Amino acid sequence: MLTLDKVYHAGYVLKDVIRKTDVIKAPNINPEADVYLKTENLQITGSFKVRGSYYKISQLTEEEKSHGVIACSAGNHAQGVALAATKNGIKSIICLPDGAPISKVEATKNYGAEVCLVEGVYDDAYKKALSLRDEKGYTFIHPFNDESVIAGQGTIGLELFDQIPDLDAVVVPIGGGGLISGVAFTMKKLNPNIKIYGVQSQGAPSMATSIKNGEITRLDGVYTIADGIAVKEPGDLTYELCREYVDEIVTVSDDEISAAILALIEQQKLIAEGAGAVSVAAVMFNKVPIKNKKVACLVSGGNIDVTILSRVIKRGLMMSHRSCQLTLELVDKPGQLMNVSRIIAENGGNVTSVHHERSNEGSDVNGCYLRINLETRNGEHIEEIKKALTDFGFKIL
Repeated sequence: MLTLDKVYHAGYVLKDVIRKTDVIKAPNINPEADVYLKTENLQITGSFKVRGSYYKISQLTEEEKSHGVIACSAGNHAQGVALAATKNGIKSIICLPDGAPISKVEATKNYGAEVCLVEGVYDDAYKKALSLRDEKGYTFIHPFNDESVIAGQGTIGLELFDQIPDLDAVVVPIGGGGLISGVAFTMKKLNPNIKIYGVQSQGAPSMATSIKNGEITRLDGVYTIADGIAVKEPGDLTYELCREYVDEIVTVSDDEISAAILALIEQQKLIAEGAGAVSVAAVMFNKVPIKNKKVACLVSGGNIDVTILSRVIKRGLMMSHRSCQLTLELVDKPGQLMNVSRIIAENGGNVTSVHHERSNEGSDVNGCYLRINLETRNGEHIEEIKKALTDFGFKIL
């Protein structure tokens, strides 16, 4: 049974293994609230996951340790288990979905684990890990639905309570629910008045759907850039703990997640993966009631694949109206492009690319289309440029 004593014991076991991650004030994330970031993206292995996996492995019997451990993960739990097993001199096998970022696969190998790539998503890797456990006698380290793992994640709550004793609310990412279960249980026990808000991706709302339905619900599929929280079904332990200790669960879109990743890079000089940035996205876009409150966003991980990062930044720029694409219908005559460029320049926009093409069948014989990409300051700036173009007589499609 999960107890506060167990969380404190986890804190004792972990004190010389993990970092007590910093809390950073972030005034620009949402000017209407007093926002802080709990930087688990700067944890060893780049994620909070090492807390739960290390504590779980530390509590195994010598008999269990002798057989080795097996786990399944989208990446971060894999690295936590690999590091914990290696530090304890135990063999580890990790089943990963074949779509996991290459950076996470390589990092898992570098921490000393044997990697088994499985076709599909997290849930497929989970089934494979269980079959190997039964076949070979390994000890399975569940990524979230385990009391020792949850207690390990709960040590974040102890740290937060120590770092900001007068917190009003904590905003936590949810995949399978291990992190929020540990944090919510711990912080509610220490301060029953604190609000705990969970955040999921709109493309993977397994816990939100389960809580709404009043029973554990399995999703048909999950689609999100936040691969670390792309879980089809929560655990029974995490479901019960969320139902009892979490005040509200909200969802954010991939575009909102991208904007949050970009804001963390630009404003705080922090790299967060999609799963780690959902808490920030919820606060940025007012998905949770935190006006005039002191709130901590848990940035749970920073292991984002650099190849994905460039795409996320591009989406984040569009979401925050820092870039836009306009398509204009023009009359094909000399000077048109010059006038468009002049108007944009006079209004402070910066053209990054231009595509010009003749009209298609069915449109004006003398017509043409101009597709133009711009760097802009914000949404108001885009509207100023559009108004200047239409006032001149150009038609924006």
